[in-house]
Amino acid sequence: MTAIASENTIDGMEIPGPALALESYMVSGTVGEVTVPNPRIRAQHVNVWYGQKHAIKNVSLDLGTNNVLSMIGPSGCGKSTFLRCLNRMNDTIANCKIEGTIQLDGKDIYHNDMDPVALRVRVGMVFQKPNPFPKSIFENVAYGPRIHGLATSKSHLEEIVETSLRKAGLWTEVKDYLQQPGTGLSGGQQQRLCIARAIAVSPEVILMDEPCSALDPIATAKIEELIDELRANYSIGIVTHSMQQAARVSQRTAYFHLGHLVEVGETGQIFTNPRHRLTEDYITGRFG
Repeated sequence: MTAIASENTIDGMEIPGPALALESYMVSGTVGEVTVPNPRIRAQHVNVWYGQKHAIKNVSLDLGTNNVLSMIGPSGCGKSTFLRCLNRMNDTIANCKIEGTIQLDGKDIYHNDMDPVALRVRVGMVFQKPNPFPKSIFENVAYGPRIHGLATSKSHLEEIVETSLRKAGLWTEVKDYLQQPGTGLSGGQQQRLCIARAIAVSPEVILMDEPCSALDPIATAKIEELIDELRANYSIGIVTHSMQQAARVSQRTAYFHLGHLVEVGETGQIFTNPRHRLTEDYITGRFG
């Protein structure tokens, strides 16, 4: 692991105010509760390189069942890279190298006999910018169940679409306009449509990469309410730049810095009594 040049720098980057030595802190094992009982996803000693850039450095972190884990930290700290590892989205990047173990329900997702397409059915992704297909609202949601053979009949497919839109809190707003283009919806509605599309294939885990960054406060509030409702049936990992959002929607929060997992714990503890000075400096706005 990279050595600390002084008490005010990490990897050559100046940190406002005194900072604990990250290396000794990580080695001491006081990073927090990285493991949880009966995890849905367990990541152990994950390292990621983009070419020569070491983007994720020996990160171990669990995603609990029926639990929301928020990942916070400055831009470029590795939180989105780590999130993308959890459903092998980084496979599409030619110079990306991944080491370590990531298990879904105890099975290594990077094993040769794990089909990435089947994995992404089980671990869905909602991106920062809403990206509905250039199809009708109905077809946006029906697409996944249709291509994966999840619907046994037309009526079953219609039931899946309605159920998914209801779970995404969108049904009452669009039920009379299902044949209208999904791209004609508002930004917040488009994001909920994308969530409905992810739900439609019956995933076990939903990953969200800054799902509200392009939305207004009203749309953001609806998405946050939806996240809270969805965790009754799904495990959710969310990357967010909004610490207020992390505090509102998650039960556990992980703080990343320069590719390291600095601290993870119960959300209330992270925001009121952080173990690490770097975490405290970030959540109090001293840098980031």
